[in-house]
Amino acid sequence: MEFPKFKPTELPEMDRAGLPATESDPTAKQSPRVIRWAQALILVAIFSTPALMCVRLGTIADLDLWWHLRSAEWIMQHGALPQTDPFSAAGAGTPWIAYSWLFELIVFQLFHWFGLLGPMIYSAAMVASMTALLHRTIRHLQVDFTIGVLLALTASLCLGRMYTPRPWWFTIVFFILEIDLLMQARKNGKLRGLLWLPLIFAFWANVHIQLVYGLAVLALALAESVLARWWKGIQVRTRPGWMAGVFTASLLATLANPYGWKIYKVAYDLASESGALDKVTELSSMSFRGPDDWGVLLFALAATAALAWWRSFAFFESMLLAFAIYVSFRSQRDLWVLVIVASAILAARLKGDEKNRFQLPVLAAPFMAVGTGLVIWLGFLVLHMNQAQLSKKLAEGLPVRAVEVVKEKGWSGPLYNDYAWGGYLIWALRMPVAIDGRQNVYGDERLDRSVSTWTGQPDWNSDPDLTKAGLVIGSVHNPLIQLLRMDPRFQLAYEDKLAAVFVARRDSSSAPQGASGPALQATGK
Repeated sequence: MEFPKFKPTELPEMDRAGLPATESDPTAKQSPRVIRWAQALILVAIFSTPALMCVRLGTIADLDLWWHLRSAEWIMQHGALPQTDPFSAAGAGTPWIAYSWLFELIVFQLFHWFGLLGPMIYSAAMVASMTALLHRTIRHLQVDFTIGVLLALTASLCLGRMYTPRPWWFTIVFFILEIDLLMQARKNGKLRGLLWLPLIFAFWANVHIQLVYGLAVLALALAESVLARWWKGIQVRTRPGWMAGVFTASLLATLANPYGWKIYKVAYDLASESGALDKVTELSSMSFRGPDDWGVLLFALAATAALAWWRSFAFFESMLLAFAIYVSFRSQRDLWVLVIVASAILAARLKGDEKNRFQLPVLAAPFMAVGTGLVIWLGFLVLHMNQAQLSKKLAEGLPVRAVEVVKEKGWSGPLYNDYAWGGYLIWALRMPVAIDGRQNVYGDERLDRSVSTWTGQPDWNSDPDLTKAGLVIGSVHNPLIQLLRMDPRFQLAYEDKLAAVFVARRDSSSAPQGASGPALQATGK
């Protein structure tokens, strides 16, 4: 007599008493549901943490935000985009492209609705979105829940210096989406998802100039699909025809902006003017003075080791990592490229635990979106991030009181200022500035001249912009400010702990109001 055969997996799991586990433990049936919702709650915490750090920093005194707001205001007033520079004396009448015009209108509208809270809401929302999308990309490449959340959180925290209301957040988000689409198409051969790329690039071209990074990555994916036809070592499921079509469509989609092909001239000018790399802090290379810099380096080393450990040569991942290392170590403002690329490579190469898989509930997406939003909102309340608090932070980093005094006294230009405060003075004073953060408007030569004057180099007093200035505003810590105290051409008219204001000495009939005699005003000293 033959007995039926049973597979071990068909037998019910027993507990120590010999009873089926589901009978001795009534919660066993519910454990998968508990795990799913526990993972969803963990993800809410992961998505919220970087955003809360952004709120806590309260980086409203950003140097470039203010000229973006002024640009949006100009667009709203004129009902058109500027074709020449309307904000500086040096750039008056010269061509200028507001390549981030759509970002500027978005942030300006938030500023109109919520005041100083508006740009902070933008930053927090974009940081949370970036973290969520990066985790989504990692989840498509890595089965292990723990590895996925650790990679997403660590990567997001490494970008802490970028938690400011800038258009680069659109570039970061679109770059993550592009990496996700390309990785999936290369992995499973489902190429229809790549049809989203032209739409992404069409929007990208109206918010930030760094869409060129996205095109570079897409070109690498195209090169891989072409080389795979002759190079047997490249294993990829994309097809050259498809990739060429997607690349061409994406390139053409970038022309769907008010300036057309001219945005590429801006990209070229910014890339070719290397003088700012050594003079502007955010454009310089990483100094490795903080844990975030070392975190970026660790990501680079880990991704390199992961690729080296793999037996076969991964063309796309290797070229992508080399590109990311180059741009990120060249300028710390681009370190996000390396962090995102390394995260994707590590997610794809690390061997995770199959038993620790993602098990999110069906309604996880809306739950996590609402939950993350509520946590961030509570963060604003707990950290007392309101109009008064942000105004205080703004005055701690920018010459708010100095500008108020200039307006009260009616002092006029020409204005001479440094690179750092130029963007804020465009917004606050509404008079042409000498220089600001738009380095492509001024070029390396004028930037060098400004830095030389403000640092008190031997030829500082021969600067033509300084010679014809009627008003000088600068930080009290700048060497030029100390030199102007002894310069007979200028008179100190106002000073506080942050800023000093000088007016040009003229005869009594033409002297600015409050500029003659002992006109020094001081606050907080």
